[in-house]
Amino acid sequence: MTTIKDSVHDHIEVTGVAAALLDTPPVQRLRRVHQLGTANLVYPSANHTRFEHSLGVYHLACEALDGLGIEGPRAKRTQAAALLHDVGHGPFSHTIEDLIHEHTGKYHDDVADLLTEGEVAHVLDEHGLDPARVAGMVRGEGELGQVVAGELDVDRMDYLVRDAHHTGVPYGTIDHGRLVRELTIHDGRLVLDEGNVQTAESLLLARALMNPTVYNHHVARISKTMLRRAAERLLAETETTPNELRRMDDPALQVALRKCDATSEFARRLDERDLYKRAVWAEMGDVDDDVFADDTVIDADDAELREYERAIADRAGVEPDAVLLDVQSRPRMRESDSRVLVNGDVRRLDEQSTLVRALQMAQREQWRLGVYAPAAHTEPVGRAAVDVLGLDIDGALVRETTSGQYSLDEFDGA
Repeated sequence: MTTIKDSVHDHIEVTGVAAALLDTPPVQRLRRVHQLGTANLVYPSANHTRFEHSLGVYHLACEALDGLGIEGPRAKRTQAAALLHDVGHGPFSHTIEDLIHEHTGKYHDDVADLLTEGEVAHVLDEHGLDPARVAGMVRGEGELGQVVAGELDVDRMDYLVRDAHHTGVPYGTIDHGRLVRELTIHDGRLVLDEGNVQTAESLLLARALMNPTVYNHHVARISKTMLRRAAERLLAETETTPNELRRMDDPALQVALRKCDATSEFARRLDERDLYKRAVWAEMGDVDDDVFADDTVIDADDAELREYERAIADRAGVEPDAVLLDVQSRPRMRESDSRVLVNGDVRRLDEQSTLVRALQMAQREQWRLGVYAPAAHTEPVGRAAVDVLGLDIDGALVRETTSGQYSLDEFDGA
């Protein structure tokens, strides 16, 4: 048994297959992958890694299994999946995941290749576990796969508390002890037991507060967009393959970006926190008054977004590299599908809770489209973006200064 001191859960006891997996290269690589990507450019203490998060997920999975009365091979398989659930992450976690998926067709939970060969496969085989079944659990397959990857998974319970702890914000605080104790399986579904509607609501409330404050803070989004563009160019201009990029850690990607002429300027800006600024920061109503429309910039693919960027740059009279367009997908609160027992019936949380329905509305209001440019070009780029994207902005454009302060310039449509 190995006992590890954790900043969130205090002492974590790692035993059995998890202890054997701990020192395999794919797990140790997670020490060099930031949990929150580039968020440390906003919150300097947010330097925690996927490694410590994976330990936390393993710890909560063990507690959940104890509460569910699960032992033996099923418990071992779930514990292994919990520790391994993030080994498929690329550098800077989710920052370039969409780019990797675009080229490889794989997301971070597609880990079969890592689990079915090499040292991880050897450890799983030694403990009588089928690597393919463990990989399936990482994707949420099977009854206990829901513990690792589902609406009420221990992954979410750990990262909300851990991210709040390391950023110093108070919004991610949840009673994860009660959450794992109150999990039960009903007709093959992982649900919260009777009397826990408020417990489930707290999980969604924490996520709703963390989104604009941490996960979608404008500086985090700007730096993420810059890093993604640099990684795109690295693939286009060097012999780096998408699969090689997928298996890099953060330092390896940083070095590669610095060494490539086509990406060195982005690397310098990220290293020195000389970031682009907001030229436009538009709400969903400014972009798309009809939530059901499917022909707006919100639904554009990558090629179409690049065309928009070129058109904005041409209209503003700046170099193409001076415009970055950042469009979030349409808001969806997956956690609202969580199930709770109410008077013996399993009910979806968004059907039971008026608070959750209000949070769904708040999520739409928090949505933003960003157009970013170097500080010297934000005003012409912002005005060009309004024209090219057809934004219905009655109020203002963002004009941001190098100090991070910004003012609102009235826009008259001219």
